[in-house]
Amino acid sequence: MRQGERGTVDAVFITVDQEGNKIAQVRTRDNRLPEIGDKFSTPHGQKGVVGLIAEPEDIPFTARGVRPDLMFNPHGIPSRMTVGYLIEMLAGKTAATSGKIIDGTAFSGQSVEELEAQLKELGFAFDGKETMYNGITGKKMESKIYVGNMYYLKLKYMVKNKLQARASGKVALLTRQPIEGRARGGGLRLGEMEQQALAGHGASLLLKERYDSDKTTIYICKECGHMTFEDTIRNKVACEVCGNNDAEPIEVSYAFKLLVDELLGLGVHTTFELKNKYEQ
Repeated sequence: MRQGERGTVDAVFITVDQEGNKIAQVRTRDNRLPEIGDKFSTPHGQKGVVGLIAEPEDIPFTARGVRPDLMFNPHGIPSRMTVGYLIEMLAGKTAATSGKIIDGTAFSGQSVEELEAQLKELGFAFDGKETMYNGITGKKMESKIYVGNMYYLKLKYMVKNKLQARASGKVALLTRQPIEGRARGGGLRLGEMEQQALAGHGASLLLKERYDSDKTTIYICKECGHMTFEDTIRNKVACEVCGNNDAEPIEVSYAFKLLVDELLGLGVHTTFELKNKYEQ
């Protein structure tokens, strides 16, 4: 199992491969209840995530006292033109109340007119709409609501598999920045747009903290402006270009230092102009 996951062993398969090595495969399962952020879909491609799990007493109810298990925003119907969704609801309601099997074959099977006639016979409104009452106020709703039975699928994209957080952790060798990916325990990228949002809110200290994941100290020669290094053996910081011993430590991103080093590898020597940070 991946780090941070849990489950129950569901089945164990023991077999032998072509070379005669014994192989054991373990299947695990995890019992999950639907929660906010979980993805569901109809067979008509009407996918969406759960936005609210309401208390049963707050949900609108019909005159018969029926409360829907799921409420769908009807604005998803006209633009996507998933007429099958509407027909399935009508067919599902007819099948559930009559106890008969309904042929749901596309472009054939039972017609909408037949379903409407059956619903009327069963004592329902022919169009599948019902008068509903507000679960909070108890008042009758002005508009009639389309109610029916239909098939919904729980998709594999669940919020439990998307949750990610980290403090300090693994970093990439090249840039010394946090690695990518939830499975690898990586960091969350703050891009240009996120940076602008923080700048717009005036959160300068947060911005500084967020962008120092690869903070490093480099030494710049005060004389010629070239980047030098700390010689720990001789315990001095000397400029390799002009031989001057006076160098200034400055804090930069390691990715910037890497760029300077890579430019040096191309034969481009970068020099820096130092000025007092307290002067404008």
